Amino acid sequence: MSAKLRRNYSGAFLVQRRGDDAWQLSRAAPHEMTVFLRHAEQGAALAFGVGPILELGIEWQSGKTLLTFLAGDKVASVAAASVIVHEPLADLYECLPLASIDADARRFWHRVFRLVRIPGGRYLLKLLTRSGKRQ
Repeated sequence: MSAKLRRNYSGAFLVQRRGDDAWQLSRAAPHEMTVFLRHAEQGAALAFGVGPILELGIEWQSGKTLLTFLAGDKVASVAAASVIVHEPLADLYECLPLASIDADARRFWHRVFRLVRIPGGRYLLKLLTRSGKRQ
């Protein structure tokens, strides 16, 4: 059984030909993104020439990739051997649920590290942590 991965993107894509069977699709809004196609099928020039691409769907399968897009009023598809999607890292990190330290935790760790730096601070910290375990 082959694994499939599908991603959908919206926005106006500018299509540029980069060789016989290589294409680049660029988008500036809502955030910058570039899609690179290699070994696209022969009918790609006809499909991309329909009009500006407004919606783009990419489905990765084992061995090939299928791009389905809305260009003008028509839906078209192009198969390619490989598709690389480049999104700037700043935009990728915005949508990830990354952990952050609040002000209270930052103050706590600042005090702990200050305590460790003073002479005998490590010993005092050991005593404090051991007394907390006994309760």
